Amino acid sequence: MEPQVAELKQKIEDTLCPFGFEVYPFQVAWYNALLPPAFHLPLPGPTLAFLVLSTPAMFDRALKPFLQSCHLQPLTDPVDQCVAYHLGRVRESLPEMQVEIIADYEVHPNRRPKILAQTAAHVAGAAYYYQRQDVESDPWGTQHISGVCIHPRFGGWFAIRGAVLLRGIEVPDLPPTKPLDCVPARADRITLLERFNFHWRDWTYRDAVPPQERYSEEQKAFFSTPPAQRLALLGLAQTSEEPSSTSQELHFTTFIPKKPQSPSRGWLSPRVSPPASSGP
Repeated sequence: MEPQVAELKQKIEDTLCPFGFEVYPFQVAWYNALLPPAFHLPLPGPTLAFLVLSTPAMFDRALKPFLQSCHLQPLTDPVDQCVAYHLGRVRESLPEMQVEIIADYEVHPNRRPKILAQTAAHVAGAAYYYQRQDVESDPWGTQHISGVCIHPRFGGWFAIRGAVLLRGIEVPDLPPTKPLDCVPARADRITLLERFNFHWRDWTYRDAVPPQERYSEEQKAFFSTPPAQRLALLGLAQTSEEPSSTSQELHFTTFIPKKPQSPSRGWLSPRVSPPASSGP
C-alpha cells in the first residue's frame, strides 16, 4: 500500500476502529467501472475513497454510549445519527483535506442512491457481493433475486455505513484488493441468496460462513423492534426537555434526511444494476 494511503487509512482507523468500524481504501474508478454512468461518483477516477462498515462491536462501543450521552431530541433515527456523528469525526481529523462523506442510505432528489454500498464494499475488498449472476444455471426463473454482501470474518453480521471521499487526493498506483470469495460453492450460494431473499427475518443468511462474532441477543432484539420502540428497549425513554448545548451541537452535525424504511437496508446495492433497496 502506498505510504500516503497507509497514513490516511491509519488516521481514519484511529478515529473509527475503537468504536466498532472497519475501513477499506479504494479508487473511485474501480467503483465507476462496474456501474452505468447515472450511478457514477462525479470525481476523477484515481480519487482515493474509503469504505466504512460497522461490525457487531459497534452496538456496544458506539451506539449505546451515543444514546446514553447525547440525549438528542427528537431522535429521528438513532443508528444513522450515531454513524453520522462518528463519520463527522473523520472530517474533523482531516482538517486540511476536502472530505466528502456519503452515507449508505443517502439519495439524490430523484431518489437515486448517491452510492451503491454493496458495490463499493466489493471493489474495496471488504466483502464479496453475491448476486444471481454468480450462480451458474440458477433455479429461480422469473423471480427477482437481490444480492447480498458476505464478510469473510463476520459473514452477514455487519452493515455497510458509507464512504469517505478525499477530493484532490489521487492514487493511480493503488493496487486493487479483491474481496475474499468465502461462499465459492454453487449450492451454498443458492442457499445464501434464498435465505436472504425469502427468509431474511430468521437471520440465518448471516451465517453463510462461520462468523467470528455475531450480533448479541440484545442487538438482534433492537434491530427487530420497530424504531419507535427501540429506545424503550434499551431503557432510554425520550423526554420533552429542551436539548442541552451539547445536544444541539451534535444535532447540527448529524442531521440527515430520513431514509426509506427497508428490512434489508445497507445491503441491496448491486454492482451492475440499480438498487432495489438498502439492513441493520
